[in-house]
Amino acid sequence: MTSASADEPVLVVGLGNPGPRYVANRHNVGFLVVDELAARVGGKFKAHKAGAEVLECRLGGRRAVLAKPRSFMNVSGGPVVGTARFYKIDPAQVVVVHDELDLPYAAVRLKLGGGENGHNGLRSISKSLGTRDYLRVRFGIGRPPGRMDPADFVLRDFSATERKELALSVDHCADATEALVSKGLEAAQNLFHAR
Repeated sequence: MTSASADEPVLVVGLGNPGPRYVANRHNVGFLVVDELAARVGGKFKAHKAGAEVLECRLGGRRAVLAKPRSFMNVSGGPVVGTARFYKIDPAQVVVVHDELDLPYAAVRLKLGGGENGHNGLRSISKSLGTRDYLRVRFGIGRPPGRMDPADFVLRDFSATERKELALSVDHCADATEALVSKGLEAAQNLFHAR
């Protein structure tokens, strides 16, 4: 991402599940972050034929397409690759914002490529794009308590304690996403991984 010009668009995808039942789930934090980015640019999402809600905007001085797949999380790949192809965006310019079990609550980490850590949304995207080499913005949700199945944990709402900090944490994650888009991976990591 560091060598991309301001004219080369970037696709920022927030992951989640559609519908009111899932709105406040931990698994939907990607949607919350791209909603915050949309609010910052004063834009509204529109339905796109690729199977996503999209918003064309400028983010950190760059042309950007914000997207929320309208499919369920486990089949996010189709809408993501369809949107990327429509806007002629290379996988290296795709940024996926998602929940991460292996980070403590509200920790934000940025990376390029790597495994999917059992995240079915990422697995679907990697398969559809034909590569794991896309950017990730990982929002920590922590590990499930006791012996709770991680699949159940991610589909639960944030706890009352977590909700108190959620708006601030989403805002911080949106800042990190903007920095990634405008400054590149290494500079954004230097800014946000020190915290």
